[in-house]
Amino acid sequence: MKSISVKELAALGQDAAIVDVREDDEFAEVRVPGTQSIPLSRFVQSLAEVPAGGTVYVMCAAGARSAQATAYLADQGYDAVNVTGGINEWQLDGLPVDRG
Repeated sequence: MKSISVKELAALGQDAAIVDVREDDEFAEVRVPGTQSIPLSRFVQSLAEVPAGGTVYVMCAAGARSAQATAYLADQGYDAVNVTGGINEWQLDGLPVDRG
């Protein structure tokens, strides 16, 4: 499985397609600006919402749920990359977030 650090992802800029697989309440609390929410609990049913045609970066709180979603996407033919450390690492590194 492909993976990327939060610093490497941040360096890609705002054009990177990021999907956050945390649940709605987690996403509402804090998120990377411009990130799309598709909770893991309904991920398979919401596959059509995943951006197609380019690399998709998948994140969660720390990396476990996003690893599951990344593996599933790769099996479906997507170019999917797991974001190691997730939103927790993103915040620890002082990268920008939206809240509320």
